[in-house]
Amino acid sequence: MFASAPDLLRLVALPVLGWAAWRDVETRRVPSRTWLPLVVLGVLLLAVEAVGHLSLSTSADALFFVQVAISLFFVAPVAYGLWWIGGFGGADAKALITLAILLPTYPTYYFAGFTLPEVVTTLGVFSMTILTNTVVFAAAYPVALGARNLLAGDVRFPISFLGQRIAVEDLREAHGQLYETPEGFSRNGLDIDALRMYLRWRGLTLEELRASPERFRDPESVGETHDPTDGAVGLGRDGPSRGDDATGVETDGGETGADTESLTAGGDVDDEWAAEAFLDDIEGTAYGTTPEKLRGGLKVVTEREEVWISPGIPFLVPMFVGTLVAFTYGDLVFGAIGTLGIV
Repeated sequence: MFASAPDLLRLVALPVLGWAAWRDVETRRVPSRTWLPLVVLGVLLLAVEAVGHLSLSTSADALFFVQVAISLFFVAPVAYGLWWIGGFGGADAKALITLAILLPTYPTYYFAGFTLPEVVTTLGVFSMTILTNTVVFAAAYPVALGARNLLAGDVRFPISFLGQRIAVEDLREAHGQLYETPEGFSRNGLDIDALRMYLRWRGLTLEELRASPERFRDPESVGETHDPTDGAVGLGRDGPSRGDDATGVETDGGETGADTESLTAGGDVDDEWAAEAFLDDIEGTAYGTTPEKLRGGLKVVTEREEVWISPGIPFLVPMFVGTLVAFTYGDLVFGAIGTLGIV
């Protein structure tokens, strides 16, 4: 294989994205520091390549700057906009913005008898190809989900293509949000991470909550509170006590600390499950959770044996596959159009 030094260095994006996709599936958490080395590399490579095109002596020189401008000022803002409206997670947006910086133009890899990528778009903005490939693979997710549900006999249109039914006890390891409320199916159910945050705040397991719902519905039952963490899977029964961080190392606590007396003596007796006290006590919004949404979700998980959840798409997975295909084949949409003879 032969390629320019910058294009060879850009291949590092594949193992990083592969690792991030695995993390997305397992935990729905990707550290922000994952992307910083790629951003730094992308800026350095852009600077090196820009020097070679500064003469603007050919149309290729001008095209380079057009491609970079589209990648940085169109693709990157699209990623940010999708995060802002809730279509992307934070890691998804950071990954695509990073790729817009690292891969604005098509890399070229020469092999004996062929060159990759095979299909190059007319405009030649590689980060846009990654975005369109990602959308193509992401669109297959609800189809696969629907096929899985139909084979399992869970035929509910359109719910079968948007959610899946699991045992309540499996919520401990699940991602996404409840697709059910006490009133019926809803895309605005309780976020499962927020449920784990609440349980860790109270120092409860899901089994304990389900065994004594009437007891824990009473806000007076709140005892010592704990660090709710961010709701990630795999932190055990509950978070550490106030004054500890998520690793058990002692810290200074902070304004979120609240003792039992302040929560019970001064709390609202009508605050079922201490939902309002929980949200007032923690930092942040618990993924858009309101007291009413939390109460409804707790009612669902304490009264039913199975629930439908909307698992969401671990979007870094189709992004990794879309990037891998972009490096090898090229643009799926443009290639399909060419195959049909439209262009």
